[in-house]
Amino acid sequence: MQNNNDHSNERDNRALAMRVDHAAKDFPVLTSNGSPTNETFCVFEDVNFDVHEGEFLSMIGHSGCGKSTLLNIMAGFDRPSRGGIVVDGKEVTAPGLDRMVVFQSFALMPWLTCFVNVRVAVRSAHPDWTKDQINAHTQKYIDMMGLTGAESKRPSMLSGGMRQRVGLARAFCVEPKVLLLDEPFAQIDALTRGVIQDELMRMWEVTNSTVFMVTHDVDEAILLSDRIALMSNGPNAKLAEIIEVNIPRPRTRQQMIDSPEYTRIRNHILHFLISHQMAAEPSGSEEGGSTEPPDEDAKSQQPSASAVV
Repeated sequence: MQNNNDHSNERDNRALAMRVDHAAKDFPVLTSNGSPTNETFCVFEDVNFDVHEGEFLSMIGHSGCGKSTLLNIMAGFDRPSRGGIVVDGKEVTAPGLDRMVVFQSFALMPWLTCFVNVRVAVRSAHPDWTKDQINAHTQKYIDMMGLTGAESKRPSMLSGGMRQRVGLARAFCVEPKVLLLDEPFAQIDALTRGVIQDELMRMWEVTNSTVFMVTHDVDEAILLSDRIALMSNGPNAKLAEIIEVNIPRPRTRQQMIDSPEYTRIRNHILHFLISHQMAAEPSGSEEGGSTEPPDEDAKSQQPSASAVV
């Protein structure tokens, strides 16, 4: 088994794919009727880390710490209040094909078939390609995600797992500089989730993509990631630490759960989350204005340690 220094040295030798440079995000404090006030609410502040080419980095933290807000800023859907995001040496100011997002809600175009949903992305990324080149590249990623035979089906005819496969194929086919995953398996049943996680690992290994993923699932993060970033609770959430996942690849669930390193990492993360949950327990309800950020996802109040076996 490689040690932490081996992993760090290998990563440091890779080119920098994305830098989160002392990013912070404020939202206006709202009154009880939803009107903005002159006060602001800091979701997270001074978040600073690098992601290197070919690295898979996940972020875990309780709801309200700004994980999804940070991902939206990476994608260019929102702007930081302070600091910034740099991808391939350029500051992120708007969405772009160098950053593809896979959403929890699938976000497919319901009037288009599985094949065309993926082909739209290929055509946008390669406008100078011929029709045959576009179709061949589309079919390549359809096949890689196990969608062969479903090309002519529309999203309404597909299961949740199949829909997310289409979303992953659409994201990977553009070969982005950074792939952003916003809890991509949260709406999929546990058995299907495991299969698609395996396919995601295989796609990541084949394409050598750089991935940043937001998740509430501790085991999912350990299975997929090279490193796991832990966020403290909001407001004024901060990056508490980044953990090296020192488990050899290629990984299987059986090998992972038998590894002492898996137990050590899992226990460390759970202790971190439980301690922060206890510290954040409300002492009682209070009346007054809302300070919740409008776009931070409150999909789950507790990170999940659900087994991925």
